[in-house]
Amino acid sequence: MAKIKSSEDIEALKDLGKRHAEVLAEVAAAVRPGVTSRELEALTDKLITAKGDEPAFKNYKPYGASRPYPCALCIAPNDTVVHGIPTEIDYTAQEGDIVGLDIGIRRGNYYIDAGMTVPVGKIDEKTKKLLYVTKEALMRGIDEARAGNHVGDIGYAIEQYVRKQGYGLVRELCGHGVGHSIHEEPQVPNFGARGTGELLEPGMVLAIEPMVNEGRGAVTGTRLRHSMEVAVHTLNMMWL
Repeated sequence: MAKIKSSEDIEALKDLGKRHAEVLAEVAAAVRPGVTSRELEALTDKLITAKGDEPAFKNYKPYGASRPYPCALCIAPNDTVVHGIPTEIDYTAQEGDIVGLDIGIRRGNYYIDAGMTVPVGKIDEKTKKLLYVTKEALMRGIDEARAGNHVGDIGYAIEQYVRKQGYGLVRELCGHGVGHSIHEEPQVPNFGARGTGELLEPGMVLAIEPMVNEGRGAVTGTRLRHSMEVAVHTLNMMWL
């Protein structure tokens, strides 16, 4: 797939991104104590298809997966990092939880992938800080996503900020290009060194995905509370 999107591609992705933002906002607003992961999945699927779009994740089989993903929504409550299957984890939201919502939408040959982490009811100050730091890390990564920089500049900005705040970062998963498929090159890690990695050029569209954890950031062994914020970003142009 082409890493560089045409002006027509960018306009189409902007329009789809606006629709995605509407869907994500409605699903986020439905997160409250007592709501189930199955209910959030049903709502996500209904909202996406209501205007003729398709759930991009549903029936998608990434390389190495044993089966296609069965849902429109990826849900990540509390210590789940990403990609929880809402019809299989049997989750009911509780006051004080945090819930990651990751949604992809397809319209013709275009794809948008973005998500956010939302609180369930009232959360404690420690958890509020986790959400704040993750969002700030996202914004710092976006600030570095400009033509002439490198992928490593994005990861460096995210990592340096998060580490100084005392949190861990998931290293096994990363952001990526998006637009003509769900996952495109380049990969966008949340760590790196300035001036390293692929050169960023006008017309690239990136999903920047800082995954910030309390503790070390491991995805196996110790289970850690997690927050994720994702932006769909095109160089020189950004929308949430």
